Amino acid sequence: MALFNEAGVGAADESSATAPLRHVVFFKFKAGTAPADLKKVTDAFAALPSKIDVIKDFEWGTDVSVENLSKGFTHCFFVTFADEKGRDAYLPHPAHKEFVEIVKPLLDDVCVVDYHVRN
Repeated sequence: MALFNEAGVGAADESSATAPLRHVVFFKFKAGTAPADLKKVTDAFAALPSKIDVIKDFEWGTDVSVENLSKGFTHCFFVTFADEKGRDAYLPHPAHKEFVEIVKPLLDDVCVVDYHVRN
């Protein structure tokens, strides 16, 4: 089995269909974003698991790396779903859309990576 497809992207295999899906979100906030606004964002994101039942696990943190490679991304959030159907239900969910409206005006950049868990 090939690990990568012709474009160099990880190829899907049979196990990925049953593996949990992680939705990883990195935020870079606009310069001068107030600490109270950052707290509002983290509180709102952390509240999503209680509002959206397809979220199986959630964790977050802020960058503490000594390598200085974060490129200004300071906040990282891991949202775990049982599968792609969970993620697909989460994205248009009204609680998620409400959260996006809270964070969007404060963002300088965002990076999102979804992957199936492999051990």
